Amino acid sequence: MMEEWKEYKIGDVCNTISDTYKNNAESVVLINTSDVLEGKCLNHEKVPNKDLKGQFKKNFQKNDILYSEIRPANKRFAYIDFDPIDYIASTKLMVIRHNEKILPQYLFYILKSQTIIEELQMLAESRSGTFPQITFSEVANIEIKLPPIEQQRRLLGVLKSLDDKIEVNRKINENLEQQAQALFKSWFVDFEPFKNGEFVESELGMIPKGWRVESLTSFGRIVCGKTPSKSESSYYGGNIPFIKIPDMHNMVFVGLSEDSLSQMGDESQLAKRIPPYSILVSCIATVGLVCINTKESHTNQQINSIIPYSSFFRYYLYQKMLSLKDYLINLGRGGTATLNVNTKIFGSIKIIKPTDELLFDYDKQVSPLFNKIEANQQESRRLAELRDTLLPKLMSGELKVNDLV
Repeated sequence: MMEEWKEYKIGDVCNTISDTYKNNAESVVLINTSDVLEGKCLNHEKVPNKDLKGQFKKNFQKNDILYSEIRPANKRFAYIDFDPIDYIASTKLMVIRHNEKILPQYLFYILKSQTIIEELQMLAESRSGTFPQITFSEVANIEIKLPPIEQQRRLLGVLKSLDDKIEVNRKINENLEQQAQALFKSWFVDFEPFKNGEFVESELGMIPKGWRVESLTSFGRIVCGKTPSKSESSYYGGNIPFIKIPDMHNMVFVGLSEDSLSQMGDESQLAKRIPPYSILVSCIATVGLVCINTKESHTNQQINSIIPYSSFFRYYLYQKMLSLKDYLINLGRGGTATLNVNTKIFGSIKIIKPTDELLFDYDKQVSPLFNKIEANQQESRRLAELRDTLLPKLMSGELKVNDLV
């Protein structure tokens, strides 16, 4: 019942934790703002403790929430549903911990609701400075309505049922990707189906006779993205995806992006437009992310795209570029602090080119896997939109669980 709900400030039901990491473990996982996104912790890779940087100081634990102080609208937050032993958070991430008045996941749903994000983003932008930034005191001052713990559990049940289906889709897609990768490795790395045939020497080692070594430019047209003038507001806010590196994380297919271009923005740089089902590769700063766009799109200058000359090159190129991540990182070092694989160098990368007949056969085998991945991603996006529509109504008490039965 609505009368059971009480009004609080967020600071009444949680606190921020600033425990300094003091363990002498040989290796640790450093979590920066770029390592959390829309609820997930993206990085679990350990590095030597001697490499610990000054901005990585904070301990955190299971059921804590990591929440970026910078640009709340970027949704750089995560709910910690694992034991983060020897994980260290950047000082730019708030570590938020619940108290007895609220369930930790319920608190997380509140903090990631669009209403809260918009309020925090407005506060951040009201300040001067390069980065729109918030503090915990501003988060703590936001007023919320909170039901008793048992009702919180019921509301969580509705929201988690949607998130659980999204997680099932993610795991199915992970398995489908592994199947596609295994077939790619069998055919094009280990050459298992061709071991009884004749092999010839090439600049990339021994390859089956009839195969060649070609540059990426022989597979498709290479396009380096570009950012339209920010001073022209009419270039932005339309329906054409403008893909940047944050949009590529943990995605096979990208159909939506945080920023978008208008028709005017698209027409201002027609040569940079990329058709659906091009191969996008991040080549500056964060190097080696690979995804496929599903709509006519543009990218920024940190991304090189391959527009395949034949549709049956698509998934071979996708898998091949994934396999070249370490090579791309080494290629991008070039003696500078920021990794950069420029378009000319990118296009000149040499890879094995099997026969067209074989690439056609490979595409025929893996296309059903990728079609299912794309369908699952689309379903998950629809479920996320439904969840985000229900969330503020459930959290305010406007909509009851019984109304959904």
